[in-house]
Amino acid sequence: MSRARNNRPAPYNPPKCWVGDKHKICYPDEETAEMSAALIEVEHGLPSGTLSYYHCEYGDHWHLANSPDKYHRH
Repeated sequence: MSRARNNRPAPYNPPKCWVGDKHKICYPDEETAEMSAALIEVEHGLPSGTLSYYHCEYGDHWHLANSPDKYHRH
């Protein structure tokens, strides 16, 4: 008797890097980081401008932050 194959797609695991003591998601460019921040705010019912984004000092990518005073705001 054969078992049905699990045809679910593999979960998406975005690239990440260490920033301080946190493992943060890497966004390839500023536009993607900005759009992701806006999407997350809508999905979680956060006020616009709650999240910010910044260029990583360790690589050529961007991260999100919840400290809007220090970084780019959208």
